[in-house]
This record gives sequence, C-alpha cells and structure tokens, in this order.
Amino acid sequence: MHNDKQLAQLVEPHHRGEAREIAAIDLGSNSFHMIVARIINGSIQVLSRLKQKVRLADGLDEHNVLSQEAIERGVNCLALFAERLQGFAPEDVNVVGTYTLRRAVNNDEFLRQAATVFPYPINIISGQTEAKTIYAGVCHTQPESGRKLVIDIGGGSTEMIIGDDFTPLVAESRHMGCVSFAKKFFPNGQISKENFEQARQSAVNKIEDLSWEYRKLGWQSVLGSSGTIKTVYQVITATLDPNGIITAERLQNLIEQTLQASHFEELNIAGLNPDRIDVFVPGLAILSAVFDVFGLENMRYSDGALREGVIYSLEKNFQVSDIRTRTALGLAEQFNLDLAQADRVANSAKTLIGQYTHWQKPHLADEMKNLLIWAARLLEVGIVINHRNVQKHSAYILQNMELPGFDREQQRLLVNLVRYHTGAFKKNDLPIFARYADEDVLALLLLLRISVILNKSRQATDSTDKINLRIDRSLQTWELTFEKHYLDNNPLVWNELRLESNLLKDLELSLIFN
Repeated sequence: MHNDKQLAQLVEPHHRGEAREIAAIDLGSNSFHMIVARIINGSIQVLSRLKQKVRLADGLDEHNVLSQEAIERGVNCLALFAERLQGFAPEDVNVVGTYTLRRAVNNDEFLRQAATVFPYPINIISGQTEAKTIYAGVCHTQPESGRKLVIDIGGGSTEMIIGDDFTPLVAESRHMGCVSFAKKFFPNGQISKENFEQARQSAVNKIEDLSWEYRKLGWQSVLGSSGTIKTVYQVITATLDPNGIITAERLQNLIEQTLQASHFEELNIAGLNPDRIDVFVPGLAILSAVFDVFGLENMRYSDGALREGVIYSLEKNFQVSDIRTRTALGLAEQFNLDLAQADRVANSAKTLIGQYTHWQKPHLADEMKNLLIWAARLLEVGIVINHRNVQKHSAYILQNMELPGFDREQQRLLVNLVRYHTGAFKKNDLPIFARYADEDVLALLLLLRISVILNKSRQATDSTDKINLRIDRSLQTWELTFEKHYLDNNPLVWNELRLESNLLKDLELSLIFN
C-alpha cells in the first residue's frame, strides 16, 4: 500500500486542467485498433476506441508477399482512422505495425499507399519491441504486482514476456497466430481432432525451447491479453466462472466442446462472439500449447495490450510503480478531492481493519483491506455533482470510469462500498460477488461507514487512533471502545454512532460504543 502522504505529494507537480489528446494505433494481423485518449490531471481518459477487422495476415502468401487486396483493406481502414484524427499533431499519434507488416517483403508498398490517405508515420516494430510494449500495456492497467508472465496471442504472432513490475526480464515473439494458423491448419474452416492436434503440436514446437529459461525465472501471476484470450475469458465467464479465470481443466473442457463440431460455422458455444469464430479454434490450439509448455495452472485476462502500451509510451509521466496510486491521483485532481479529509477517513479505516480478524476468505484479506482504503480515499468524488446523495454520485462516477489498477470485480466492490458508505441500506442492496464472501463485503462496508462517522466533523483535531474493536463470533455484535472522555468531547460522533446503531438493528446487527 502507498504511503499516506503519497497522493498529496504527487498532486503538487501537476497543473490542473491542462489536457493533451493522444492516439495509439495497432496495425495487427487480424484487426486494426485505434484508441483516442486525453491526458488530464495526471491520468488517461479514453475518449474512443475503434476496431476494424482487416485480416492482413490472410493476404500474406508463401513468399511473404502481401496481396493488393489486403493492402487495400488496410489502407481503407487507415483512411477511416484519419478522419477521426483530423487536427492531431504528429507527435501525439503513435502508429505501430506488427507481425504481418514485419514479414511482408513488400511492406514499403503498403506504407506508400497508406501515406496517400494517412498523414502520420507508421513504425513497423520488431517482435521483441512488440512484446515489451504489450507488457507495458498490461502493467499499466492491471493490479498485479511482482513477477508476471504475460501472454499475448495475436493474429500472426504470440508474445511471451516475464517481468518484475514495469521491467521486462525476457521478451519473445514467435511466428504463430490465430489468423496464420487458421489458414495453415484449418483450411476452409474444417475442424478435426487431427488438424487441431497438428496446430497444437506446431505451437509447442515453436516455443518449447523457452520452457526451461521461463520456468527457471518463475512468476507469481499469469496474465493474458488480446483477442484470443479475451474470447476464451468471455466463454468461461458465460459458462463456467463469473471471474473468467482460465485454467488448464477449463481449457480442456472448451477443446472437447469445440471438437464436437466439424466446421467453424457449427460452433455454438455460449459467450463466443460470432466475429471471433474464424480465429477461435486456432487460437485455442495455441493457448493450449502455451499452457502445456509452461505448465500453467491458471491465467487472468488483462484489458491492457499493445495499444495501451503505445498510449502510455506517449507520456513519460506514467512511470509510477503503483498503478492504483496514479489512478487515485488522477481522480483526486479531476474531482478536486479534499485530500486531508480523504487521509483522515483512510487512517480511521486502517485503524479499524487492522483489528478485524473474521475473514471468510482470509487469502483475500490483503486485497480487501486495500480496497477498503481506496474506497475511503475516493468516496467523495461525487461531491463535484452535489453534496446531497454524494454516495450515489460517487458510485456512478467510479462505476463508469476506466480505473487502471483495479480489475472488474475489484472495481465492482469499490463502487458498492462507496455507494452505501452513508445513508440507509439493506443487506440485499449489496450484490453477490463471485470472488468475495457476503460476510466479508458487509464487514468492509461497516468498517467504512464507521470510519466516515468518526470524521464527519472534518476536523483533524477530533480524530483518534485509540479505538478498540471487538466483534463476536456470530459477526452480529460490534463493540467500539474509545479512550476516556473521547465521546463526551465529540457529541457529533456520539450522535452519529447512535443513529448508525439504530439503522443496523434493522439488519439484525448490534453496534455498541462506549
């Protein structure tokens, strides 16, 4: 967790309200992607995302010559992107070409034709640069810290990177992707056990030399990005696990389902995007090979990928080791948060949660403690709309913003803690979480509500860290003991605790304070 004064210290160098619009374009082998974003108050706000399936790799023949038809598909897409980018300075647009443009012996012809409709330079990057940029995109958007293995299966190549926090240690790109494998192993969309196994074994052969070095380095978490892994994540979310965690067993289950069909068009799997059907099967074969070669047990999907890495490379002020701190900093700047009050509520929450020991899922305790502190810091973002119903305004803002550093379930918990941090609520107002136990969520909410009550006066002189918290085994009786005369000297706190105690009775909970 960051230092208590870190947000306040970080805010000072930034100039409030200065905005810069930037764009990142990824010319992939399957699709072209464009992100247009704004850098303001130290954070990135995505303004628009455009994606167009171009299937550039389809136009690459056995001599690595890119067909005119494929070039035209790419150029037409760039003409569309150019319309959105009118008025952008060249230094604010970063365009990267990947596997197919690297391989194409006539890529200069593509660049020549593109220049007639697209006035920005296109950088065809090496496989290793692509891998490192993907790693940066994942690191800038995901909450995981420490050593990570990042896998990205694209249309023409697969990238595999191990790194510590923001620093890649090894980065490899291999010539295997869902478009090129579809063309080679699944001609005309035909599916069989034989051609699936040929594709899987070909992928194994291309990466098995990496196994020893990668396993020796090791990793604490595995993250996957881009289309193939996103599709597998979506299918698992729809059918097996709301968290969408990819495991070896679930992957095998998907393969067995897939092999029941004899053609791409026969695939009828819940959660499978129709636009991805033609690349789903070869992508599944590659992902299966990756799991086998590296002995993976599970993988989380990451929204960050190459284009996010490109976006973050455009602004040098984003090299912050704690992504959540940067996200909170951006919110603090954007919504003019009272940082002193945020500190007071967060400090009270730390004092209380340090004494809570009744976790139903103790392995998630540190994660939940962190989320409580972030909720304490960010619960007033909605005050910019109106102080009345601030909890609703804050929850709406946090629910509808991109929050790098928080995955979807963490963001959902953050939103609900903020939504019910004050005012009346019922237990069934809280949603059921896939990751967190109901009892743990309720406990976090009560800890936050008490922390808010202790700081209602917004006066630093009234704060105290001398609080004893006791909770009975049933988790229904909460007892707060303060230092002598504290409540006598703080009648506002006493009255708010009394009101909270009455409210909790309706939830069959008891709050005692003395």
